[in-house]
Amino acid sequence: MASLVNTPRKLSSYFLPYQVKWINDDSRFKIVEKSRRVGMTYAQSYEDVRDAAKADGMDVWFSSADESAAAEYILYCQQWAKLFDAAAEYLGEVVIDSDKDIKALSIKFSSGKRINALSSNPKAFRSKGGKLILDEYAFHMQPEEMWKAAIPIITWGYPVRVLSTYNGQGNRYFRMVTDAKKAVAVAGSKSGRWSLHTTTIEMAIEQGLVTKILGHEATEQEKLDFFEDCKAAAGDEETFQQEYMCVPVDEASAWLTWDLITSAEHEDAGKPELYQGGDCYIGVDIGRRHDLFVIWVNEKVGDVYWTREVIKLKNASFAEQDAELDRVFDYYKIRRCCMDQTGIGEKPVEDAKARHGNYKVEGIIFTAPVKQHLATVIKQVFEDKKTRLPIDKAIRESHHAVRKLTTIAGNPRFDADRTEVGHADEFWAHALAEHAAEEMHQPSAGETTEADMEIYTPTRMQGRQHGNMFARTRTR
Repeated sequence: MASLVNTPRKLSSYFLPYQVKWINDDSRFKIVEKSRRVGMTYAQSYEDVRDAAKADGMDVWFSSADESAAAEYILYCQQWAKLFDAAAEYLGEVVIDSDKDIKALSIKFSSGKRINALSSNPKAFRSKGGKLILDEYAFHMQPEEMWKAAIPIITWGYPVRVLSTYNGQGNRYFRMVTDAKKAVAVAGSKSGRWSLHTTTIEMAIEQGLVTKILGHEATEQEKLDFFEDCKAAAGDEETFQQEYMCVPVDEASAWLTWDLITSAEHEDAGKPELYQGGDCYIGVDIGRRHDLFVIWVNEKVGDVYWTREVIKLKNASFAEQDAELDRVFDYYKIRRCCMDQTGIGEKPVEDAKARHGNYKVEGIIFTAPVKQHLATVIKQVFEDKKTRLPIDKAIRESHHAVRKLTTIAGNPRFDADRTEVGHADEFWAHALAEHAAEEMHQPSAGETTEADMEIYTPTRMQGRQHGNMFARTRTR
């Protein structure tokens, strides 16, 4: 058998530098945060064939999030076994626990050791022993149970390998990487239980990934094109950061989750030609240079607010903005228009009131309590499934960009990062449109508003409990 050894010369013939670094790291516990499709499972398969094929080898237990990934891994292992003439027999799918009907794809080596590849199933790892590989661990269906079941495998000193792309922050994989980073920060790279590796798509490109894929020395333009293709494939910046740049999404702080947003999307929304002639409510977020000027038009159809049109202007003059708002008032039956009066919004609001009437146009100054109220209103219409959005990437990202943060005083604050395409402008225009449709019970002159705030709550929000949503954080 040709020797599967860790000499830099031989390994560099098959692997890129970050893969060689992973293979040559003989730490008992290794974990990697990685971009998609940078070949880490491919490198891991080499290491596993090496460890199972040698005379004093060990059994390998590989688990990935789905069966197709397990099958791909076994193909990699077969390739290495054949390339290095490692006497091995592919056993196919074998039963490893008849009582629980658990099967694995297995390769048996002349050393008597096996590589076993399974999909994620905590029951499969009970009473097993050997090297443990958890591939795409953040995407396992039951990661906590999987860890509890699998960890006894390494009781007798066997190694553990954990590889994954991020899948948010609410899982064991994220906590494991975070703990490893903390250990490095406190006492240096050799401290802690885990040896941590990081491979972003940028790092992989710098170390030859595109050249490897193309089969020739990649030009700078080819590298850039590949990078841009990855961004396009991701679909949005947040997904790209998580899938390719090792930046986990903090979904817990996102005010509107992806599922909530996409569940409200409809192919008929955002089409002015489908306007049915009903009452409409407008939200206008004022922007001039850095942010967008956005008009959001909702039509009430039954008890659902359908987006009929979203107008977005960049670097438009105030005259152009006024003309567009006038067009909207002419085309739709507008009952109420709420406009962002903060900062540069003062004059546009004043002018709109002069043209369309104080009874139809209301200026809204974005104080912290007002933003909290607007955020609450829009979240509730999403949760109640009373809104329909266009299927639009920019709109989707804008709605997901708003985060609920907590100040040092324990108060909620709603904000979004400013990007080249705005500052969650579509979200706030939409929130203003939903606010415009609220039916308020106004207090009489001189009446106190503190005795029972419920009677001044919008009709569709009455009876809800908001205490937990915005409760202040108290410390002792």
